[in-house]
Amino acid sequence: MEYRGSVRPFVSFNAKHDAEVLHKAMKGIGTHEDTVLMLLTSRSNDQRQQIKTAYKKAYGKDLVSALKSEISGLFEDLIVALMMPPISYDATQLHKAIKGAGTDDQVLIEIVASRSGEQIKEIIKVYKKEFGGKLEKDIYGDTDGHYRKLLVILLQGSREEGIDEDNVENDAKELYAAGKGKFGTDEEKFITILGNRSAEHLQRVFAAYKKLSGCDIEDSIKSETTGNLENLLLAVVKCARSVPDFFAETLYKSMRRAGTDDETLTRVMVSRSEEDLLDIKASFKRMYGTSLYSTIQEDTNGYYQKTLLYLCGGND
Repeated sequence: MEYRGSVRPFVSFNAKHDAEVLHKAMKGIGTHEDTVLMLLTSRSNDQRQQIKTAYKKAYGKDLVSALKSEISGLFEDLIVALMMPPISYDATQLHKAIKGAGTDDQVLIEIVASRSGEQIKEIIKVYKKEFGGKLEKDIYGDTDGHYRKLLVILLQGSREEGIDEDNVENDAKELYAAGKGKFGTDEEKFITILGNRSAEHLQRVFAAYKKLSGCDIEDSIKSETTGNLENLLLAVVKCARSVPDFFAETLYKSMRRAGTDDETLTRVMVSRSEEDLLDIKASFKRMYGTSLYSTIQEDTNGYYQKTLLYLCGGND
């Protein structure tokens, strides 16, 4: 499969040498932020982990703690995020979203709806190791109703494979009967079909649904459901249609309004930089007629901006 991340492994990589460069950049008066951000954005996450190990071995201290004592603000948050292994980062984001008062449902929805079954299973393992709890149990305790039900189904990470030809029409009819075709909504049907079928199968179901009802499944979800359930169903539909499109929209919304949602911007740029950021950039340009690069440029500043632009991998 073709690699679609914007950040690639550095070819002539030497962890010991990189650790030394970072050490020098942080020593003495002031920190050479440019050195730090240029080095870290041109290494893959796996290479960053090796630099961490080499740094500890050479200087007897934790690289992330050293970085944190030298930099601050959004730049610090972004660099710290880049230094975490991807699955660990997802698990930490989910833990942050559910612990304490209130739940950050946007984070919950974004991660649970967009990650593959394999990734979800890994996240659950790492979550247990790092936070000593069961992710499903913690999410269950923080949510309710049909929204909770769908989250629990998605956390099983066991979508069906391929397209079940015999069931495409049937699923479309069931969705129609569960929503548009009746008074009130049968949420269970939406949850079962959208939570368990493969993306390829769902794409076919959505096309059949449109023929049948004359409208997109998204429009039906918007008119039939509300709140977190609506947002989660829409995220599942969008990810089934195209994960890069889903993230292009998430990034656009994080910037194009009063004040930038830096947490979302950081989370998406970091977690997609080695997954599909090249495709997200293409989706962004197609959907909004402007480049992701220039949008980040207009919406952010300082070393934080510079780091994001490096992650972006050039203007298109």
